[in-house]
Amino acid sequence: MPYITLESHLPGITGLLEYAKEAAQPIRNLTQFLLRGPSTLSEADRELIATVVSHNNQCTFCTTAHTAAADLLAGEAETAQKVKENIETAPVTEKMKALLTIAKLTAQNGRNVTTEAIDRAKAAGATDIEIHDTVLIAALFCYYNRYVDGLATALPADAGYYNVLAERLVNHGYTRLPQGYDHLKK
Repeated sequence: MPYITLESHLPGITGLLEYAKEAAQPIRNLTQFLLRGPSTLSEADRELIATVVSHNNQCTFCTTAHTAAADLLAGEAETAQKVKENIETAPVTEKMKALLTIAKLTAQNGRNVTTEAIDRAKAAGATDIEIHDTVLIAALFCYYNRYVDGLATALPADAGYYNVLAERLVNHGYTRLPQGYDHLKK
């Protein structure tokens, strides 16, 4: 049961972003830019960063949502699951292993990111902007995870909601739907 009154048809972050639309707009813009804007990291790679951070922070809603989005973007459901289990044995490039490790360290505490972790990423071909964006995405999802869990937002009643959400995130991005979300009411 959420700690504040939220629309019951909008579980997780969507309900919070609808609750405070003016405060949500800059957050939505930043998220859209980081996860869907121009980047040498694929959209699937950026969703994996969100997945690893949310999983590390034990945020069920965000972990499930971004796993579904990463799976949809990748066209398969193995990689995100393997990344959550063990970054080092996951079927991703050495560069992504290094970046996902940086994301995980950032989620634990920004001071946990070491020179060695950065050097590993650079040796694997990561650029400064990719390292920067990885840390910024990780920090942003720490914010989201704490926002969602700190206000005890509801999980969807139907697990299929995550697939619908993933479709929306992949096809529309992180901006507010122009028509709002009343169509999700049952």
